[in-house]
Amino acid sequence: MTILVTGATGAVGRHLASTLLERGARVRALTRKPDPAALPDGVDVVAGDLTEVSTLGPSVFEDVDRAFVFPAQGVEAFVEAATAAGIHRFTVLSSLAAAQEFPRDRGSASQLHHSAVEGAVTERTDAWTILRPGTFANNLLAWAWQIRSGAPIRAPFLASAQAPIHEYDVAEAAAESLLTDDHLGDVIPMTGPEALTRAEQVATIARALDREIPVIEITPDEFRAEAAQFIPEAVMKMLLDYWRDTLTTPDRPRPVTPVTGRPGRTLAQWAADHRADFGG
Repeated sequence: MTILVTGATGAVGRHLASTLLERGARVRALTRKPDPAALPDGVDVVAGDLTEVSTLGPSVFEDVDRAFVFPAQGVEAFVEAATAAGIHRFTVLSSLAAAQEFPRDRGSASQLHHSAVEGAVTERTDAWTILRPGTFANNLLAWAWQIRSGAPIRAPFLASAQAPIHEYDVAEAAAESLLTDDHLGDVIPMTGPEALTRAEQVATIARALDREIPVIEITPDEFRAEAAQFIPEAVMKMLLDYWRDTLTTPDRPRPVTPVTGRPGRTLAQWAADHRADFGG
């Protein structure tokens, strides 16, 4: 069995490639820059851009049985090339926003993008699994500069509560879906195991670093003014709507246990795994 992993140098893809290799699969990793990929020995690294058909030569798809689809903009080109090459089994990395469970999701930047990615696969084959993680714990790396420098975190809606998921849990769920037939046709929502307020999330990182992290609550308008140069307006609206809604309706935890057979990793585990990113 040869499994093609796109987005293989990202947070999910890198752990997925390692997990698949450890479980005995042959792994091919598609990346635009093979030389600095630094993937484990045993991974067949090939050059290509999943959004540019002209870069997807025969070596990309040869002997591949199934593929992990990273939700890059323009991924439709990859899916079309893969199905033309005879690959019809896919695991898609999507987002919980695509479920459109809340009014805030409908028409949001995440929903529109990930629904299109899902459609690119489901319109071409029936052999798919869709993973819909909620907010990634890795999003908290947006605070890394402030934490490393000792500057206070300035954030709105500190009492809103989310259930951030560790990227390793998403990767291991993806591995399970690719290595077995148990989840064909399944759409799998997943979050971290517990909902924590944003203030508690800061405190969890602080405990991992064994030091205080100053935090100041600011208004949504202040956040918009301070972050507008870094965050597109559509994403800004999505974030503020999400944090505002989870003030009154915290994220409902949806553990990965039914897929992986193991409890989901806590935010404390994620913070320990990422101590170096925060200067620990």
